[in-house]
Amino acid sequence: MRILLVEDEKKAATFIERGLKEEYYTVDVVSDGEEGVYMAEVNCYDLIILDLILPKKSGMEVCTELRKKKIETPILMLTARDRTEDKVLGLDAGADDYLTKPFAFEELLARVRALIRRKNSGSSAVLKIDDLELNQITHCVKRAGREIPLTMKEYGLLEYLMLNAGCTVTRTMIFEHVWNESFDTFTNVADVYINYLRNKIDKGFEKQLIHTLRGVGYTLKG
Repeated sequence: MRILLVEDEKKAATFIERGLKEEYYTVDVVSDGEEGVYMAEVNCYDLIILDLILPKKSGMEVCTELRKKKIETPILMLTARDRTEDKVLGLDAGADDYLTKPFAFEELLARVRALIRRKNSGSSAVLKIDDLELNQITHCVKRAGREIPLTMKEYGLLEYLMLNAGCTVTRTMIFEHVWNESFDTFTNVADVYINYLRNKIDKGFEKQLIHTLRGVGYTLKG
């Protein structure tokens, strides 16, 4: 899952970024509204966490502009203002949820999970493909009831494949969502991690779930 965090307070941004990464999210961080709009336009995110008070463009302006541009990525707005009218303005501008500072990080995580589930048609936190299960809350992965330990990047890659089950994902898409960077045609790191996953997910099972579409990318299907 890839999240854009638009927050100009360095300590707050570092705290949120670190916490989200510990929960296996890929995070881009920018510190002003103009860059927030640009990043949301050129990248595909699962969620935007947007501070209300920002340099160059306020969170309200960013939210309004993104919605006018038909960017429907869920937006969680953060603010120190707790007046009801401010919350109403934020929601009317197109935000999907509103969290008042200071907040417990557990509450932020719960709201992040809820918004992402809503984006994915209210699907369960447990992803299932054939006998493979991935719990997005506990990060536990099992196949045929056997728990499979994964590194953070392996987990992120598998989650992305499962969220796009049956669809082809290219190496470029994998880099953008899992590695948080542009695609380098000279690196084979995506292929290397696909092989790591195959050794853990498919090895020893008669039915193979991860498939290569030569020259195109990969797909996971039952």
